[in-house]
Amino acid sequence: MARNQQAGSRSERKPGTPGPVSRWVQQKMNARMSRKVRGGRGAFMGMDVLVLNTVGRRSEQPRETPLAWFADDEDGWLVVASGGGSRHPDWHANLMAHPERASVELPGRGAVPVVPHRLRGADREQAWQRITEAQPRYGKYQAKSDREYPVVRLVLR
Repeated sequence: MARNQQAGSRSERKPGTPGPVSRWVQQKMNARMSRKVRGGRGAFMGMDVLVLNTVGRRSEQPRETPLAWFADDEDGWLVVASGGGSRHPDWHANLMAHPERASVELPGRGAVPVVPHRLRGADREQAWQRITEAQPRYGKYQAKSDREYPVVRLVLR
């Protein structure tokens, strides 16, 4: 390691991995948004927000992530694993590793257990069209990425 270079510095991180300051800011923002949702206010930047509860894929520790959601024809919620980086966000990996332990919280309501279904093919395309019509910014984000954003349908268990 070069002199004056600390472990975990930018040069040692994988591309697309946020640094410690970015992760700290994100954690604080997520905690604030989760409190808002639990308090009955579930909107951010013109989008409805829920809190997705998962467990860490390796740690099995509880995790909560506020996410924009979109209405689904199947009486569920659609969420997009955008994350803004070159890899799927951690919440997506956690959800797929332990789908039986997932739940959602809607504004002012307690957690309800859900089953996640990653959409593929025509189902994903139909859902993606509804999502980008409701929030064109997702289409812009997707156009800048080299990976296809997963769309996940959450339905009551």
